[in-house]
Amino acid sequence: MHRLSRRSVSTILRSTGSASRYGSAATAVPFSESVVDGEAKFRWYSVLTTGREIPNKTKQLNLKHTFFLGTRYESTAAESDSSSSPPSVGEKYEYQAEVSRLMDLIVNSLYSNKEVNASDALDKLRFLSVTDSELLKDAADLDIRIQTDKDNGIITITDSGIGMTRQELIDCLGTIAQSGTAKFLQALKDSKDAGADNNLIGQFGVGFYSAFLVADRVVVSTKSPRSDKQYVWEGEANASSYTIREDTDPENHIPRGTRLTLYLKRDDKGFAHPERIQKLLKNYSQFVSFPIYTWQEKGYTKEVEVDEDPAEAKKDEQDDTTEKKKKTKTVVEKYWDWELSNETQPIWLRNPKEVSTEDYNEFYKKTFNEYLEPLASSHFTTEGEVEFRSILYVPAIASTGKDDIVNPKTKNIRLYVKRIFISDDFDGELFPRYLSFVKGVVDSNDLPLNVSREILQESRIVRIMRKRLVRKAFDMILGISMSENREDYEKFWDNFGKHLKLGCIEDRENHKRIAPLLRFFSSQSEEEMISLDEYVENMKPEQKDIYYIASDSITSARNTPFLERLLEKDLEVLFLVDPIDEIAIQNLKSYKEKNFVDITKEDLDLGDKNEEKEKIMKQEFGQTCDWIKKRLGDKVASVQISNRLSSSPCVLVSGKFGWSANMERLMKSQTVGDMSSLEFMRGRRVFEINPEHEIIKNLTAACRSNQDDEDALRAVDLLYDAALVSSGYTPEDPAQLGGKIYEMMGMALSGKWSPPPEVQHPVSSQPGIPETLEAEVVEPVQADGQK
Repeated sequence: MHRLSRRSVSTILRSTGSASRYGSAATAVPFSESVVDGEAKFRWYSVLTTGREIPNKTKQLNLKHTFFLGTRYESTAAESDSSSSPPSVGEKYEYQAEVSRLMDLIVNSLYSNKEVNASDALDKLRFLSVTDSELLKDAADLDIRIQTDKDNGIITITDSGIGMTRQELIDCLGTIAQSGTAKFLQALKDSKDAGADNNLIGQFGVGFYSAFLVADRVVVSTKSPRSDKQYVWEGEANASSYTIREDTDPENHIPRGTRLTLYLKRDDKGFAHPERIQKLLKNYSQFVSFPIYTWQEKGYTKEVEVDEDPAEAKKDEQDDTTEKKKKTKTVVEKYWDWELSNETQPIWLRNPKEVSTEDYNEFYKKTFNEYLEPLASSHFTTEGEVEFRSILYVPAIASTGKDDIVNPKTKNIRLYVKRIFISDDFDGELFPRYLSFVKGVVDSNDLPLNVSREILQESRIVRIMRKRLVRKAFDMILGISMSENREDYEKFWDNFGKHLKLGCIEDRENHKRIAPLLRFFSSQSEEEMISLDEYVENMKPEQKDIYYIASDSITSARNTPFLERLLEKDLEVLFLVDPIDEIAIQNLKSYKEKNFVDITKEDLDLGDKNEEKEKIMKQEFGQTCDWIKKRLGDKVASVQISNRLSSSPCVLVSGKFGWSANMERLMKSQTVGDMSSLEFMRGRRVFEINPEHEIIKNLTAACRSNQDDEDALRAVDLLYDAALVSSGYTPEDPAQLGGKIYEMMGMALSGKWSPPPEVQHPVSSQPGIPETLEAEVVEPVQADGQK
């Protein structure tokens, strides 16, 4: 069995909630020293100092007459424990068989970390006190208090909740999933008296045993308002039994609730540091509806006298005229006091009408450590089958580093259960990876606190939440696209456009939501991207399809021969210049009943077919097509007359079901590309010729006169290679293509700029007699070459 990571006393801070479901949430009160005139006088004492009274200024903490831990602590927690009176003899109980078997599973496998609420017991008490006010008579305040002893590795968590009776201790802490909360809810359901506060969590037994992730020994002291006695449950890790005894020591008594004491393992004593507890509370329990207090060391400054130096004192005695002033210095007096750790009210629980844009932006910056304001936010509550509250944000810029488009494991969504932070480490459970850039918080009352990765993956509740979150995210993005400020969506598209294109590939169910958000350049809009809605609005009345071409740049797409006839007919063509564009469009297939058509594929229909004209063309150039096909052999599947060319002599188109030239280029460039599949997917290529071009007319004449002419055959080879390049394919032998071009250039340029050969004059046969030279008449020529 594998050992899991150690991160957590939130297991304790959540699973003590388990204890609090029957017990209570930690509290602390003044200790009564005497009674004068029927009123108790209270003094406040430090828990971790010896009999030191806390300064009056600490009384500013509004604890009223709540109760402390039930003991006047004058030493450390360990010392006070050892100095207490001998406990009464406890009764020993064996765990249920399934508990013994599951203990190891729970501790080592169920929880993914050690950081995991003690508010259920408070919820339960508050609900029951509506019909029975006597339950609150001992202490009205409901809170949770956490005290640590870092030297001895002890954590004490006390709540002022409903507590447990002796029988409830036996039933609940010795039985998996035998939860008093579950029974409580069942009673509410049977009586049909369920209210707004009936969403208590019922996984108590499992949650409680998670305490053994970090503790060797766990002691639970609990006092129910329905009982006059306080009982203590004690168990050890890896033990097969536990003990329950009555707590007869008056110093350990608490008015009501549960006190959970954890004796930490040696490797986990770091959790007993007050700073560590404070950090965990801020991360996991910042928004719990009940106050949580932690025992923190504080200090205040005061002036104290300083002993005089003997030499200076003797000098002062000799000089009686000098006024003596007492020397003082400022010191910091240390003391321990309770500190409120969760005073922030969750913004998502407030009415959206009462929350300003500034409040949303401030919460976004603080929660996600951002410095720019978000592009949009959405605050909503879903009700019905599943209820949860959420605030979602669209960031202004994309994250850098590991949080890229192919990494679904981002920490952008923070999941809370009853305002208790559960996790921000998700692998696509709440959002698909193409929407992983969306940030926000989700607070659900329907999920259990001990939620794990397995629960998230299999939970029907999570699947429903995911659908609604995705829908709200799309509504938010659509709002940006419809904004009057077009720059907002341009900024969004620059940062997250690829994410939405990935959604076309991965999320077929949401194609109708993704498609209106896509943006592309086109043959009629090379500077500014257009939406598919704008393309459809600009379509010609007779146009049935949406045309596109995939290329590596706008320039190459603009100059491709495939566009010639479409531009003449004023048909708009989308330019897909992003590597992911072509796959995204192929997965969309259609938009508003208009099919996407790749203009580089065979059988292109431009809506102007003339069967009579095609028949005549085939009769006239059929022989030429067969001759070219015979010369090219297996390089092409067929040679056809093109209906898409106007100025180019030929083009090489791909088959309907094979890769396009752009896709073939992309697949070849893959680091781990499979060359065997490349040959299979490349498919058939069709060589299309333009019968109206002079080159094709000359080749047709050559075909009719002499099909074996070497120059004509070399021209066909060069024509194919040129079509290969202009159509976006890569030549199989670039050097051979270069040699053919050089040969053709040599033939075309031969002697064009060479100087005329010099005239050799005969030498005179008679020596000494100079040869008569004929004068050459040179006409004057101007600088521009005219006479």
